[in-house]
Amino acid sequence: MKIAFHGAARTVTGSKHLVTLNDNTQILLDCGLFQGMGEATENLNSNFGFDPSKVTHLILSHAHIDHCGLIPRLVAQGFAGHIYSTPATKDLTRILLLDSAKIQEQDAEYANKKRPEGEPEEQPLYTEEDVVKTLTLFKTIDYNTDFAISPAITVSFTDAGHIVGSAAVHLTLKEDGKSTRLTFSGDVGRYGDLLLKSPQTFSQADYIIMESTYGDSLHKDLEPIENMLFEIIQQTCMVKKGKVVIPAFSVGRTQELLYALNSLELKHKLPAVNYYVDSPLSMQATQVLKDHPEVYNNGVKEVMKTDHDPFDFKGLKFIESVEESKALNNDSRPCVIISASGMADGGRVRHHIRNTIGDHKNTILMVGYCSPGSLGGRLLAGDQSVYLFRETYQVVAEIQSIKSMSAHGDYEDLLHFLSSQRPEQVKQLFLVHGEYPVQQHFASRLNDHGFKQVMIPEHHHVFDCNI
Repeated sequence: MKIAFHGAARTVTGSKHLVTLNDNTQILLDCGLFQGMGEATENLNSNFGFDPSKVTHLILSHAHIDHCGLIPRLVAQGFAGHIYSTPATKDLTRILLLDSAKIQEQDAEYANKKRPEGEPEEQPLYTEEDVVKTLTLFKTIDYNTDFAISPAITVSFTDAGHIVGSAAVHLTLKEDGKSTRLTFSGDVGRYGDLLLKSPQTFSQADYIIMESTYGDSLHKDLEPIENMLFEIIQQTCMVKKGKVVIPAFSVGRTQELLYALNSLELKHKLPAVNYYVDSPLSMQATQVLKDHPEVYNNGVKEVMKTDHDPFDFKGLKFIESVEESKALNNDSRPCVIISASGMADGGRVRHHIRNTIGDHKNTILMVGYCSPGSLGGRLLAGDQSVYLFRETYQVVAEIQSIKSMSAHGDYEDLLHFLSSQRPEQVKQLFLVHGEYPVQQHFASRLNDHGFKQVMIPEHHHVFDCNI
C-alpha cells in the first residue's frame, strides 16, 4: 500500500490523499479545491498530480469546498467510480458544488470579456453539467456502519463534529493475507461545540492521516460566545450607531451565529436592530442543518423542546438578490450583516467591508480561521490599510475576533481525538491540512504524547507502507 499527498500538504486547502493498494486499486480521500494560494492557485487546481480515470473509489469526509470542490473536475477528467459520504454531506455537497460551478462559469465569462485578442478562451474548472453528473455517483453511508465497497475494502464513518455530516473515515484494507486499518480524520471539530455532537472515539488504527489546522493554538475566550456577540453588537449598533459586519462561511459558522443570536433573544437580551444574512448559499445550508437534527448535541435538543426553530429570531432576514445586497450599503441605519466568505477573500462580504471599513463607528468581526494572505488574515494581523477592488482603504473600523467560534479543534481537541489510540501501535501518523510551522509544533506535542512516528508530507509526496 502507498499513500500519496496531492493536497493539503503543508497548507490548509486542497485536501486530496490517494491510497494505492498493491493490486493498483486507488482510493481517493477527499478532492478539494485549493484556495488563497496566490498565483499558484490556478495551476494547483488544474493539475491533480495523478490520473483521475485510474481512481477506483472516492471517499468524502465532509462538504467544505476545500475538501469537495474539485470532484466535478475529477469526474470530467475520467473518474467513474462511486463517491461515498454521509447523507448530510451529500446534501450539502450538492448546493456547494452547484454554487461553485456557477462561480467558475461566471469567472471564465468575465475573464474572456477582458482577454486580449488572439489569446485562448479561459475555461471554467468545471460546469453545472459536470456537477449534475457528479451527484449521480454518490452513495451514502450512515455513521458507525461498516460498509464493504469491495471484498478487500471496508469503510466506516464516525462523527467528526466539524460541520453537519462531517466524518472521520476509517478503512479496513485486506491485501496479501493481512488486514490494515487506516484512519483519515477529515477536519476535527470542537468538544463542547455550540450545535454539534463532539467527535466520536474510534478503533485502533495502523496509519492515521490527521488534520492540524490549529495544532499550535488554544481557542480560549474568557466569555461565552453569545455574551461576546451581545457586547460587540450593543457597543457598535446601540452606542456608536454603527454596523457590525461578520465574514462567515455559509456552512457551519453562519448557523452557529444564528443559534447564538437566537439564544440571546430567548434570554431577552438581543439588541433591537436588523440582522441580515447576505448569502443565498447560507439560507440553503441552514435548511440542510434543519433537515438533519440527528447531528445536534443535547443542548440544542433541549432548546428545541420550547423553540422549534433555534436558527430564527426577531429582526432576522435572509438576503437573496444582488439588488437587496447593494441596498444594505446605502442604508445608514445600525445593523448586523453576516455574509460569506469567512476569510473575506470573495463574495458579497467584500462589498460590505469596503462600505464600512473607513468609519470608526463600525466593527468587522472575524469568527473563524483566515489564511495569512487573505483579507481576513490581514485584518486580524493588524494591517493599517488593505487593498480592495483595486483601491487601497485605510482600516478605521474596529477589528474584533471570537477565537472560540472556529469549527476546527485546537491542539487540545486534536489530542483528545487521538486519545482512543495506543501510540505505540500507530505505525505512522501523517500531519496534513495545516501550515508547516504549525505542524512542526503539533508534531512535537505528539512526540511528547507517545506518537514517535510523525511525518509532515510535502505536496505530491508518496509514502510506501510496504517498506
